[in-house]
Amino acid sequence: MRSSRAVPETIRKQVEKLREQLRHHDYRYYVLNQPEISDAEYDTLLRRLKTLEEQHPQLITPDSPTQRVGGVPNEAFRAVRHRVPMLSLDNAFETDELSAWHQRVIKGVGEAKPTFVAEFKIDGVGIALTYRQGLLTQAATRGDGETGEDVTANAKTIRAVPLRLRGNAPRVLEVRGEVYMTRQDFERYNAEMAPARSETFANPRNAAAGSLRQKDPRVTASRPLRCFVHSYGAVEGARFTTHWEFLETCRRWGLPVTEHATRCRAFDAVVAQCRQWEAQRDRLAYEVDGVVIKVNELALQDRLGMTFKSPRWAMAYKFPAHQATTQIVEVVPSVGRTGTITPVAKLKPVACGGVTISNVSLHNYDEIERLGVKIGDWVVIQRAGEVIPHVIKVIESKREGSEKAIRIPSKCPECGGSVAKEKEEEVAYRCVNPFCPAQRVRRLIHFASREAMDIEGLGEVAAEQLVEHGLVNDVADCYRLTREQLLKLELFADKKAENLLAAIAASKARGLSRVVYGLGIRHVGEKAAIVLAESFQSISELMEATEERLQAIPEIGPVMARSIIEYLRHPSTKRAIEKLREAGVRLTEHVVKGPKALRGLTFVLTGELSSISRHDAEALVRQRGGRAASSVSRQTDYVVAGSDPGSKYQRAKTLGVKIIDEAQFKKMVGR
Repeated sequence: MRSSRAVPETIRKQVEKLREQLRHHDYRYYVLNQPEISDAEYDTLLRRLKTLEEQHPQLITPDSPTQRVGGVPNEAFRAVRHRVPMLSLDNAFETDELSAWHQRVIKGVGEAKPTFVAEFKIDGVGIALTYRQGLLTQAATRGDGETGEDVTANAKTIRAVPLRLRGNAPRVLEVRGEVYMTRQDFERYNAEMAPARSETFANPRNAAAGSLRQKDPRVTASRPLRCFVHSYGAVEGARFTTHWEFLETCRRWGLPVTEHATRCRAFDAVVAQCRQWEAQRDRLAYEVDGVVIKVNELALQDRLGMTFKSPRWAMAYKFPAHQATTQIVEVVPSVGRTGTITPVAKLKPVACGGVTISNVSLHNYDEIERLGVKIGDWVVIQRAGEVIPHVIKVIESKREGSEKAIRIPSKCPECGGSVAKEKEEEVAYRCVNPFCPAQRVRRLIHFASREAMDIEGLGEVAAEQLVEHGLVNDVADCYRLTREQLLKLELFADKKAENLLAAIAASKARGLSRVVYGLGIRHVGEKAAIVLAESFQSISELMEATEERLQAIPEIGPVMARSIIEYLRHPSTKRAIEKLREAGVRLTEHVVKGPKALRGLTFVLTGELSSISRHDAEALVRQRGGRAASSVSRQTDYVVAGSDPGSKYQRAKTLGVKIIDEAQFKKMVGR
């Protein structure tokens, strides 16, 4: 029970002085990397503060250094939707690829002269930290980029994460960074845990990820986690003109930033910096797998924009991988979703780049011939970051004569169907059996998913039975199903069969965007499918599109464009689309008749709307001839701001884009 007695002013001042001392030493240690006291002295200060707060609990505040370890959160790991998506970065593995990115940047910024910032790509786990009025209020994992998990209680235990920002903090600040563990701390932790048979980890990254997601924050507190901040998602009450200015401001606010960030005024300096750091990577206290290069000027970042997956103004240059030597025990063929047969080598387990590897892809049988690899060979394998490990060299001097050649399978390991190249110039062997369950089940489930054709009742079990009994060969065949066929399956009774057939019939009217997404084209997500449908209006026009025409769409990058072309020109795709057309599936995008009040106008929505969902609001814009974009640029005509708007609102103000509220928007769309 808290004491109601007044706390002497001397005690209040002592408590506040101890807090300031502890925050100062956290800043010296984690931000400046210049500690002034030992760990033991720090612990003594913390114990003094804890004792005083226990004696006078009314003095305890949420941002006190003693409050880093609390109880289990009420909703452990509840979903958190990021105000601004946490995008991934495109990768360059050679300096030529980096130079190609630089040329795209130069083309995109016109006459401007960009500078760059280079930072180490730390091999940790992504996190988003939100501060309101300078206080840490939320921490979330990256998740899928759109939605992460709430790990606030655990993040507060990381001493490198300030509970209160220093100086004049903005009203709202959401920063992104990496939680990591140093090599030394990782090795010490595993050494301490191994004798007790407690949980150990394969590498520092896994250790950081596993520690951050502990249900008990006290467990997280016992792990030696650290954090670096590298970017922001939202800010209100502060303004930056360059990324370098943002990093410098973060240091003043007490946020830890890598000491190795470098500002480069010319691209040659970027390349030189990458090569220098590549040579010194093993001298660092923590694992890194590359360098992130960003255009420094935020106005130029805005001009370059982004695709659905990645910002065009940043690139990750990945370091060459770590290597290890091991023996191939067996090679087995694996069947992918498109029927491609990939040879997978089973290895004697070996540590490589911080993980234990027991399988590697041999990619294709031409690669096996190029390498001259055999079963039983000793080989050098290589791993780079998250890239799948692969064989780079055979150690022929270790051959004993018992090694066996790797044969191209004549039969599919999944269905026993024939294996062949569809075209002689291709390197990939495929299962040519259209009934192969390895491909058809996964395609059918995706096609029927809620975001695609929304066929309720056609889930995993139903899809497996339909494929197994030969009723569905490709996604179009679900429109030929009959009640009699379904009733022969153990999963279906009268009502369930009727419901599925009704759902299939209803899905015919979904429209082009849902069909495009349902086809499962690589790199094409739900939003990209909508943009494609809006741009081309019919499947026929889309199938005739050139790569140049696709890349002219702001949200479509070169990788996505190539993937679309390759998929739509594949013979099996053409056959499936023709069957969809015959079944009466609508392969055009709905065009609302009447005047297009918003024709030529681009809208961006931010914040929460009270009377309509963002999805429906964007649909209204498209129906009236407008364009619903995901990011604010100089080409944006209106930003619709709901409650709690994010960084898009601030960017609109910076660029002078007109901002309207929900009522004004509804008036414009006639609602």
